[in-house]
Amino acid sequence: MNSNGSASKLAKVICLGEILFDLLANQIGKSMEEVDSWTAYPGGAPANVACALVKLGTPAAFIGCVGKDTEGDELVKLLETVGVDVSGVQHSQDAPTRQVYVVRSTKGDRTFAGFGDRQPDKFADAYLQADKLPPKLFLDAEFLVIGTLELAYPQTRAAVFRALELAEEYHLKVILDVNWRGMFWQDESEALPLINQLWEYVDFLKLADEEARWLFDTADAGAIYYRLDSVEGVLVSNGDAEVSYCLSDNEGFVTPFKIEVEDTTGAGDAFLAGFIHQICQKGIKSLNDRAVAQEVVTYACAVGGLTATKSGAISAQPLLTEVESFLQQNSSAL
Repeated sequence: MNSNGSASKLAKVICLGEILFDLLANQIGKSMEEVDSWTAYPGGAPANVACALVKLGTPAAFIGCVGKDTEGDELVKLLETVGVDVSGVQHSQDAPTRQVYVVRSTKGDRTFAGFGDRQPDKFADAYLQADKLPPKLFLDAEFLVIGTLELAYPQTRAAVFRALELAEEYHLKVILDVNWRGMFWQDESEALPLINQLWEYVDFLKLADEEARWLFDTADAGAIYYRLDSVEGVLVSNGDAEVSYCLSDNEGFVTPFKIEVEDTTGAGDAFLAGFIHQICQKGIKSLNDRAVAQEVVTYACAVGGLTATKSGAISAQPLLTEVESFLQQNSSAL
């Protein structure tokens, strides 16, 4: 149970996908071959989002699959300690919990460098079972958050589309964070047709600048919003460069706060959590107000920025009070 008691509340947001250990290089600016020691940090985009939401005060659940191993137990225990609902977590008998090697540049940017000696599909998160998804979680939730990594593996792909069916049945809004990671795919050419199948389900779309250009030939959120013609919001982030957004017809840009970056791992996930927390607080209809739309994205930038000031995707995430304090201190920058 966490300090704000979120574990006892029904999850408003379900985050479905991978949970894993990021093995961050201890030597900065070195290639994978040159690194001689690594530090394990809990991660995985959907798990990061779930934890960041709970820390901000929005109850969240995580659905994913871990191995029946020490690493899997540790990750589930972490989620429970933070206050995330883990009733949808599955355990694979045959595959281990995923670990991914991450090298870091001198600027704090990170690059995924592989899975060691295992193939991408030989980890537990590739084996999430569609028939074991708990409909009860969907009964009370308001949002479902998914990524595209899970589309790389047949069983987990089926679970994603089952979750989308449940979201439709129980009237959840679907949020897609593209979070493209080519190294997770056996055959990258399969990705685009599968991602294109998601558009009919998606209500809010978050992309990095390069993902937007890859999928839509533009990084302009408004252009993507009108091209899809079925979403309620699009966010396009670009590291420390300005965020392009289009929310309920309100288009604009927000420049992220200037901060001292230590590690960008999970900053985009925290940004997304900040956005979702705000729409849970204010209601989706509030995005019709131009000033509110800008406020919500500014808040998301604060959550993402604060996360980049420390190492580790989850341990670095700010609490609600820290975000509020940061925004007060930086009000002149707004």
